[in-house]
Amino acid sequence: MSEANSLISHLIELRSRILKALLSVLIVFLCLAYFAQDLYQWLAKPLLDALPDNSSMIATDVASPFFAPFKLTLVLSFFIAIPYVLYQVWAFVAPGLYRNEKRLVAPLLFSSTLLFYTGMAFAYFVVFPLAFAFFTSVAPAGVTVATDISSYLNFVLKLFFAFGVSFEIPIAIILMCWTGVTDAKSLRAKRPYVVVGAFIIGMLLTPPDVISQTLLAVPMWILFEVGVIIGGLYANRNDDEAEDDASRPTV
Repeated sequence: MSEANSLISHLIELRSRILKALLSVLIVFLCLAYFAQDLYQWLAKPLLDALPDNSSMIATDVASPFFAPFKLTLVLSFFIAIPYVLYQVWAFVAPGLYRNEKRLVAPLLFSSTLLFYTGMAFAYFVVFPLAFAFFTSVAPAGVTVATDISSYLNFVLKLFFAFGVSFEIPIAIILMCWTGVTDAKSLRAKRPYVVVGAFIIGMLLTPPDVISQTLLAVPMWILFEVGVIIGGLYANRNDDEAEDDASRPTV
């Protein structure tokens, strides 16, 4: 009976954490809904700056001018609320973690959020201007570039997600080294395969142009090297702590 009560209490807490996370997204959305049109204009700026003087964005669907900005606002609300959502995840799993695990998980949650935001910022400020300038410059003669607002939104959200997730590579490597799945030495030996894999992933996740693929693949490779270095340092520290614990006299 106690196990059943424990399971029910965990399910109730899980429901509470999920509701709080969803409520945080809703609150942010309500705060941003008034600025939905301005947010979309800000998102479209890299493309608008690259379009020829006689071109503009278009809406091929009747409801697109209304729904596209609000779709952007909803996704942006989730991105903004990610720290609080991750805190709810942390608060739910923390009671079941050991003290050394808590020391690792808390910084990783903060770092993963920061890296995700960094990946999105890199896509907006670096990748978008270069990629859109390339796309508009290769249009055949006589073809007017006029992008649909819904298609553009889906395109940039895909890139935001791709770069945000790709910038999480150091976190994934640290976790693998911490759990013993692999170690820094083995990862260094696989470096050539990682470089090739980064360019393949860049090819799959980005538009079919060399600029976008390279701008995703190169940061992935650099972040892999950073993750290997940090993962190696953390693994060495864990080994030293284990040796110290083993050398302590038992009472």
